[in-house]
Amino acid sequence: MELKQMANAARMLSAEMIEKAKSGHPGVALGMADIMTVLWTKFMHFDIQNPAWENRDRFVFSNGHGSSLLYSIFYLLGFPKMTLDQLKKFRQLGSITPGHPELGITPGVDFSAGPLGQGIASSVGMALAAKIQKKSHKIYCSVGDGCLMEGVAGEAIALAGLWKLNNLIVLWDDNEITIDGGTNISSVTNMKMRFEADGWRVLGCDGHDFDDIERALNEAQNSDRPTLIDCKTIIGFGAPTKAGKSSCHGAPLGAEELAGLRQNLGWPYPAFEIPENILSDWRRAGLRTTSPHLKTLQ
Repeated sequence: MELKQMANAARMLSAEMIEKAKSGHPGVALGMADIMTVLWTKFMHFDIQNPAWENRDRFVFSNGHGSSLLYSIFYLLGFPKMTLDQLKKFRQLGSITPGHPELGITPGVDFSAGPLGQGIASSVGMALAAKIQKKSHKIYCSVGDGCLMEGVAGEAIALAGLWKLNNLIVLWDDNEITIDGGTNISSVTNMKMRFEADGWRVLGCDGHDFDDIERALNEAQNSDRPTLIDCKTIIGFGAPTKAGKSSCHGAPLGAEELAGLRQNLGWPYPAFEIPENILSDWRRAGLRTTSPHLKTLQ
């Protein structure tokens, strides 16, 4: 698999969805595409034909304003109901691609991501429930800087450490940006030390280095406690003038910036068009794991 091109496919679809809708949050989608590509093609256990498979891994998008990225990945993996037409209806009434992921509306979504902080708190609850039920699946949770600033997040983090929920892996999109600007205007908290103080294992990686992302996720698999992976990323990765800035957090890139993104990524294809070889790699990844009653493609 050519992970760089696969991640860029998810990036471009996400940015194009937002541009068509004239509404959305491209920054997190562009910044987390590499992390999500590695996670969903190499680590997540799921079944595209049976998204409600009981022992699937759970994914909680706590920073769910980046929903366009999740929908793009669902389409690329081959979830049957996530069509190109649904991507083009992003944030439209009656679509299965709402502005934030919603349980019961979009097949494959495990949690309705609302206010920041709720996602990571609920992922702790999911991990506890899996432990009580003696299930073997893992709970992966994506969080942004804003999620970790919320009080409910701090309380849940402390409980996860107390209970040694080693089936919980949190991916921190550490880009040092919020919608208001740099995180330094609102927080001086050393998040890695905070998690360590609450009994978590803390790892780190370059969120744009596929090998480093895979290394960190591999290290997290057999931990004896919950794990935080500090993924250093650039918000709006690839955008020519908005990357690394809060200006790409909560508004479409605009036609000129989108054209520049396409050029920077070396992506010459028209909007919503994915080359067959890249789509085939994604679709093979979609068949990598299935529930026991289906044949697994080796």
